[in-house]
Amino acid sequence: MFAGRRNVLLLAGSQALMLSAIVLSMSLAAILGALLAPDKSLATLPVAAMVVGTAMASLPAAMLMRRWGRRMGFLMGAGLGVVGSMLAGYALWQQSFELFVLGHLLLGSYQGFANYYRFAAAEAVDAAHTTRAISWVVAGGVVAAFVGPQLGEWGRDWFISGPFVGSYLAQAALSVAALGLLSQVRLKPAASVVAGTARSVWELVSQPLLLTSILGSAVGYSVMIMVMTATPLAMLGCGLPGTSVTPVIQWHVVGMFAPSFFTGNLIKRFGAPRIMQAGFVLLLGHVVIALSGLEFLHFASALVLLGVGWNFAFVGGTALLTQTYRPAEQLKVQAINEFLVFGLVAVSTLSAGWLYDRYGRATLNLAVVPFLVLALLVSVGTELKTIRLREVL
Repeated sequence: MFAGRRNVLLLAGSQALMLSAIVLSMSLAAILGALLAPDKSLATLPVAAMVVGTAMASLPAAMLMRRWGRRMGFLMGAGLGVVGSMLAGYALWQQSFELFVLGHLLLGSYQGFANYYRFAAAEAVDAAHTTRAISWVVAGGVVAAFVGPQLGEWGRDWFISGPFVGSYLAQAALSVAALGLLSQVRLKPAASVVAGTARSVWELVSQPLLLTSILGSAVGYSVMIMVMTATPLAMLGCGLPGTSVTPVIQWHVVGMFAPSFFTGNLIKRFGAPRIMQAGFVLLLGHVVIALSGLEFLHFASALVLLGVGWNFAFVGGTALLTQTYRPAEQLKVQAINEFLVFGLVAVSTLSAGWLYDRYGRATLNLAVVPFLVLALLVSVGTELKTIRLREVL
């Protein structure tokens, strides 16, 4: 074990609760959106609103945590999760698409605050254990694979007046539990985190390593969320039963987070760029499987590979990001990263429903290929330049 493990475990537990809430919405929001929306092309708007909320909250979250500390920011985020879940449940009861979208915007804001858990874990340990701490926190999502979708099904018929209202009340309880865990986290004071001299934003974003890490995380996350958002609709559109959606989403989420138990060790052995590159190759492999058929096994195996590819790209990108800033710059760089990554993810999610509705599942999957190839080439190019520079020095 390593110093700071208590904080890392508390943050991993909080991550598990937050992601359980998010996965619950991911498995239900597009289907419920199709029932509530005035236009079927808007079915994925609640999921898109959740991602937009994540992007919108990323910069204010960093500023609040800079002023009042990580823990206070995390508690505020979990509070937004409680309100968002309650509002989404109320929207289902009232059959209001607008309130349903607003509730998911607040849920996304909760995730915008919670995305800093992995950075807080990295700060809680010594440099030798940074990648392991990040991986442990991300691995907390394995719990979400089973808790989120099952809670969605469990709460489906709690209230006769509205299907799935109980699911969102159960989701609110997850955020309340997260408040309890986060209140026990003890992190460094904000003043000790931001001490020193920071470079300008332009100097920071001109670093090839920083740009590569942001691009890798953004493309990996965007491809994953874009395909995952449309998958429930695609499965129902292919005539598969609604009961088949939950296990596919569950195993997808397992694919997303289970590799985190060893991703940190792989990064230490092979380096973050190589793990990112492996992630892009796996995501391209997902496209091949997704286009090979429309049976349950095609959806399930493709989404497992989609999850593993996301894990390698995202955890690798996060690990690479921690190498690009000084202590005084970490909150600034993390805020830039979160805003750009989830800004692109928001655009991708917004386009998912439109692409699927207009052109179908095959076109949606093919649309991600150029971005994956670009991210792969940029990552390889940056790694080669870094190696040459080290040889010269």
